[in-house]
Amino acid sequence: MNEAAPGATVAEYKTILQAVCDNRPSGTRGRLAVALGTNRSFVSQLVNPVYAMPIPAQHLETIFEVCHFSPAERSAFLAAYDRTHPGRRETGEPTAGIRVISLTVPDLGSARRNQALDAMISEYVRDLVRLAATMKD
Repeated sequence: MNEAAPGATVAEYKTILQAVCDNRPSGTRGRLAVALGTNRSFVSQLVNPVYAMPIPAQHLETIFEVCHFSPAERSAFLAAYDRTHPGRRETGEPTAGIRVISLTVPDLGSARRNQALDAMISEYVRDLVRLAATMKD
C-alpha cells in the first residue's frame, strides 16, 4: 500500500465529495449505493470526512458519474486523492461503467415501508448483476 504524502489525509478529498453530494438532489447517495452495489451505510462512510476509510480507486469513476462532478470539482478531488494515495489510481485495472434505469413504484404510505422496498429492489438488482456477470455472451 502506498504511503500518504505528508499532510495529506483522506478527509481532504472526502470533504470535497461531501460538499458535492450536499449540493446534489435528494437521493444522490441512494443512487450511489445502488451504482456501487453497496448499502447506504457504506456510502455514508465514503462521504463522511470523519471516517478515515479510504475510497477504493475502482469506485472513483462511478462516484464522478453518479454525483455529476463538475470538471473543477473532479480536478480538486483527484488532486487531493493523489496527494493522499500517490500512484493508487495507476493500477491499470479497468473501471466498470454504469447505467441509470428509472423505475416507478407505488408510494407505500410510510417512509419506513418505502425505504424497505427501495432496499429490497437494490438488493435484487445487485443479485441480478452478479448473476449476469457469470453469464457467457
